[in-house]
Amino acid sequence: GEVCNMINKKYSEFLPSMQSAEELVAQVDRLSSNIDLLRASIENEVQRDLNVAVAEFTELKQQLERDTLVLSVLKKLQEFDRAIKEHKTALLEKKYVAAAQQLEKARGSLRNLESRKGFELKILRALGTELTVQTQNMLCHLGEEWQKLIVWQLPPSKESSLEAVVHSELHLHTMPSKEEEVAGPPVASVLQALAVLGELHTRLKAFGQLLLKYILKPVISYPSLQPLTEERPDVLILRFKSEEPALDQSSPMEVFDKIKLIFEVLHKYLLNVPLEQPGEDRKDGRVTLAELLGELIWEELSNCLIQNCLVNSIPSNSSKLEQYTEVIKSTEEFEKALKNMQFLKGDTTDLLKYARNVNSHFASKKCQDVIAAARNLMTSEIHNTVKITPESCVTLPQLPDPVSGDHSKMQKPSNLLHNGTVNLEGETRLSQYTFSLPTCRISSSVEQLMELVYQTLLEATVSTDQCCVQLFYSVRRIFQLFYEVVPTYHKESLQKFPQLAAIHHNNCMYLAHHLLTLGHQFRYRTTNILSNGAASFVDLVPAFRRLGMECFKAQMRVQKGEILERLSSARNFSNMDDEENFRAANKAIRQVLHQLKRLGQVWQDVFPVNVYCKAMGTLLNTALAEIVTRIVALEDISAEDADRLYSLCRIMVEEGPQVFTPLPEEEKNKKYQEEVPVYVEKWMTFKELMIILQANLQEIVDQWADGKGPLAAEFSAAEVKSLIRALFQNTERRAAALAKIK
Repeated sequence: GEVCNMINKKYSEFLPSMQSAEELVAQVDRLSSNIDLLRASIENEVQRDLNVAVAEFTELKQQLERDTLVLSVLKKLQEFDRAIKEHKTALLEKKYVAAAQQLEKARGSLRNLESRKGFELKILRALGTELTVQTQNMLCHLGEEWQKLIVWQLPPSKESSLEAVVHSELHLHTMPSKEEEVAGPPVASVLQALAVLGELHTRLKAFGQLLLKYILKPVISYPSLQPLTEERPDVLILRFKSEEPALDQSSPMEVFDKIKLIFEVLHKYLLNVPLEQPGEDRKDGRVTLAELLGELIWEELSNCLIQNCLVNSIPSNSSKLEQYTEVIKSTEEFEKALKNMQFLKGDTTDLLKYARNVNSHFASKKCQDVIAAARNLMTSEIHNTVKITPESCVTLPQLPDPVSGDHSKMQKPSNLLHNGTVNLEGETRLSQYTFSLPTCRISSSVEQLMELVYQTLLEATVSTDQCCVQLFYSVRRIFQLFYEVVPTYHKESLQKFPQLAAIHHNNCMYLAHHLLTLGHQFRYRTTNILSNGAASFVDLVPAFRRLGMECFKAQMRVQKGEILERLSSARNFSNMDDEENFRAANKAIRQVLHQLKRLGQVWQDVFPVNVYCKAMGTLLNTALAEIVTRIVALEDISAEDADRLYSLCRIMVEEGPQVFTPLPEEEKNKKYQEEVPVYVEKWMTFKELMIILQANLQEIVDQWADGKGPLAAEFSAAEVKSLIRALFQNTERRAAALAKIK
């Protein structure tokens, strides 16, 4: 019964909830069918109306866009038209700036029209043409105005010689006339209009070039030019007068003053015009004409000032360096003045940097001058000579005591530069002639070259470190140049003229001699760089000795060749009993003596005596040795042949020594003529040959004296036997004599 009750209870709770669920289902079904009806009606009717509306809307929108576009194009065309009309009106009234601005406005409108994609109008080309025509027309007007404002009167030749420049004038008609003063000067409006049209740069550049060519550069190049200005009521005239200058080159101070004057005039009458510069990256878009011109010509002007004015003003010796501060100061003032006139912007230009860097320029200039002077001396004539003796010394200017007290007072160099003694400090004195040069002649140019070297090294001792090193290396460069330049530059003369070869030989020996001690005489301030032996020139000595010797040897080869050439025409000295043969041999010997005599004269007083004697001795020896060789080779010598050969040899022995004339004083040469056997190796051989030519068989055997006599000292047994066979007929006495020669 309880179970039944529980089931009934559950059932009675279940029934109502089930009924409410069924009602819900019915509601959902009803809703669902309503939605279906609604969907059907939307799909069939509303959707259709909506599509129509969207299409209409899009069409309207496109139409609106089209109308707007047409409207804006018409507006731009109208703007263009109005701008051109206003431009023409302004131009007629000479309101140039307004006219130019209207043109730019028209150009803006045209650009706008051209930039529209898919919108190409035939009319645009016509508008472009119209704008070009109007612009050119206006530029033409402005050009005429410009030419009225700035008038150049130039010589017809268009050159910028001194003559031409004196006749050139610049007229500036830029002062406003009375009635125009109110409207503002026309200059400004012409310039501003050109600026607006973007044409100012071109005009200014051309003006700048004329200014450089006919005014600024001539002032720098010709010291005699004085700028003159003449103010008249309606024009300012700038021209030059030429005066005799005090110096060949103006000082930078004078040049700066003249250029400043020119710029002040230009500034007052032309350049001080403020302009609106469109589109440039200037802070406020304003700029003066001076600034624009400065940008165009300053670099060229400053280069010209450096090259033609500052370079020349760099001093060429240290004593004048002190005064250079004046130049630096005036360069600073010059720049400052140009800055005040707004011609220059920024700080320390190249010009000022150059002036301030005077020490390094001084060193470079000094070195260039030294090398140029040296090159000049090397290419001058060799034959202008000076005599040097062991007592000679290089003359030097006394340099002032350097101002700074950090190094010892200048030594008096003269006692150190002696050709004779050299004071090697603290060591025992060497003999006076250890380092002395023998008396001889050298080119005066080489003596001057050594003076230049000593002056330069002396200058180095009082210079700054940098300069000292540069000067020292210039001196080394001088010697290297001599080594390279002289032998090639004078090549032909050195081969052709024995005297020049001798002088060149002496020159080289003289330089080598100085190179030995050069550098030790100077105590350099630059302790570290050039001390401890770096500052010597000893390494160059062998090269210079070799250079002198090679030239001398080459000349000796030429002379020996000529001697042998002449002797070769002596018919081998055979058959002297034939008149013609004898004449040929006699002539050959005379020619050789003549050659030696001529050499003896051209070398006289040039070579040192010992070199002279060796050279002449060697050449005479060449002749004697050749004659001996030819005679010893003869197979048959008749009695008459022997007499004639003897007479020829006697000429050589008597006249040969007379070619030794090392000194101009005749009586002093005797000593050297008597010493000829010392310098002529074959002298005794030649004398022995003469004895044989006159001797009988017994005398020859006695001269041989079992190989211990004077004859044996000069000839071999074979040579003596050959001579005996040639001179004597084949007899028993001859056979006996030959047997004793062994």
